[in-house]
Amino acid sequence: MNADAAQTLLLAGDFPVPTDEQWQAEVLKVLNRGRPEGKQLTVDQALERLRTRTVDGLVIEPLYTREDGPEHLGAAGVDPYTRGSVIKDGDPVAWDVRAYHEDPDLAFTKQQLLADMERGATSLWLRVDPDAIPASALADELADIILDLAPVSVVSHTDQASAAQALYDVWRNSGRPLDKLVGNFGIDPFALAAHTDRPVDLSPAAEWVAKALAELPSARSMTVDVLAYHEAGAGDVDELAFAIATGIEYLRHLESAGIKATDAFGQICFRLAATTDQFLTIAKFRALRRLWARVGEVTGVDEFRRGALAHAVSSQRMLTRDDPYVNILRATTSTFAAAVGGADIITTLPFDTVVGLPSDFSRRLARNVQIVLSEESNIGRVNDPAGGSWYVESLTDQLARAAWERVQQIESDGGFGQAFASGAIAAAITATVEARSGLLATRKLPLTGVSMFPMRDEQPITARPRPTAPNAREQFPLRRDAEVFEGLRDRAAAAGTPKVFLAAIGTRRDFGGRLGFVENLESVAGFQIPTSEGTDPAAFAEQFAASGAKVAVLCSSTSVYGEQALPVATALKGAGAAKVYLAGRDKELGGQDFTGLVDGFVFDGMDVVAHLNEILDLAEAAA
Repeated sequence: MNADAAQTLLLAGDFPVPTDEQWQAEVLKVLNRGRPEGKQLTVDQALERLRTRTVDGLVIEPLYTREDGPEHLGAAGVDPYTRGSVIKDGDPVAWDVRAYHEDPDLAFTKQQLLADMERGATSLWLRVDPDAIPASALADELADIILDLAPVSVVSHTDQASAAQALYDVWRNSGRPLDKLVGNFGIDPFALAAHTDRPVDLSPAAEWVAKALAELPSARSMTVDVLAYHEAGAGDVDELAFAIATGIEYLRHLESAGIKATDAFGQICFRLAATTDQFLTIAKFRALRRLWARVGEVTGVDEFRRGALAHAVSSQRMLTRDDPYVNILRATTSTFAAAVGGADIITTLPFDTVVGLPSDFSRRLARNVQIVLSEESNIGRVNDPAGGSWYVESLTDQLARAAWERVQQIESDGGFGQAFASGAIAAAITATVEARSGLLATRKLPLTGVSMFPMRDEQPITARPRPTAPNAREQFPLRRDAEVFEGLRDRAAAAGTPKVFLAAIGTRRDFGGRLGFVENLESVAGFQIPTSEGTDPAAFAEQFAASGAKVAVLCSSTSVYGEQALPVATALKGAGAAKVYLAGRDKELGGQDFTGLVDGFVFDGMDVVAHLNEILDLAEAAA
């Protein structure tokens, strides 16, 4: 390319670089538009309005600059491993595509194990429990798998020692070279206690670590699985802190049994959730490696062996029962984020996981999400593709520092074992759940297809029911984000699907925007929504009475409300409306006395759950 041609491709280089002050001036223009003199926002006030905060206190700035990035970016494959524990060599499948199996239909599971390995999965992960795959059946289930080509890991929510023994026996009897067998025995005493509510028993850890070190040099014996805490509602800071603190507790226990930290480091795999919060997921896996490398530094592990092996699992907490096909998008986003964040192993849960046992179709989709991202989107060809982003680097640093502070607090209070036994871990999660519940109820954390843009006439999908789980998980129950909204739909169905009458006052120009907003909001509970348009209070009253509804919502603009809201509300009350709401705020009535006529207001940011439950209370009382 000659110099003239190169000059024509400068693009942004042809424009002056804006200063922070110029950007702030433009922000003020937008946020102060329409504000009277004396009430205009300052720059600091404007920036504060543009900041967002996560449920566990992380601050997201509206703009990031070079100063927010690290002075030295570093590289993948070297300490502190923020940018990756290994250097990718261009292989398009740059992470382990791990398929999860827990179906107690053993014939189906055996067929699916082969299907996964033949169609793109690179390893297998089996849950060995009475309600999943019995330990006694593991050998037969894996009989057709070439074990030195297909890594196998197990997890158990009831008896980890039996699951580990079953896999050990399969490997020993396979006739394959033991030094070529890769996988994980799944020993994780804290995760077992979280699933069973039994006391933590660390005694199996040293036995299985020693066995793996002596006989299976390519296998690992332990996991640090914090999915139970995530599923119970833990935020990203606590999830990361609990992972690191648990790892420290295991190192301490193994050292007391005579196992060096260097050997123990190679025996642990971390398992964390990947969510639809793309950037937080990316930052979480980058921060995990940085913090674990710091632990390795303190414990004297050689710097070339400090990289954390990270297994990402798409979050079960984020999945929804209603409009479940949206879960495919959630799984894609979370898998993408885990891959960009440098997860070594990724498991994508099928979209119907919370409906019942996944089908062949849903399992195929879950598997192909990973294959498309790795082989067609080529994410796996790049080391740390988010590295250097000022936002991602800043978020990684903030998350790592907050989690490390939490780890130090746990250590100063006696370590993770003490915190777990005392109930402090469960209490911390409960506090986060309360904060998140408020964000969900006001839809500041929106759930597409559930709390936002729900399908009115959805046809639910069917799935084979799951067996009853042997454990109640009372201390760390699964709390899906969508459950409160699914409960509203269930209440509405049990009450005969109540009706909410919408009185659209004026012309489409007056009520169009608010009518659409209210239709969306009332559909969250699956209500029927008869609607009438016009200006005549008597006509509204007649149509309301004919609709069979008990509740009405007025929809229009501020200018129309000033003249017509109260006459229409009066007519609706006269027609038998138990509740009349107005789409907007009370100030739009221009100071008029609406006592006894307007019972509440429907607006963006309101507690949607409380509003819909109020309507359901009326419906059940009238039934």
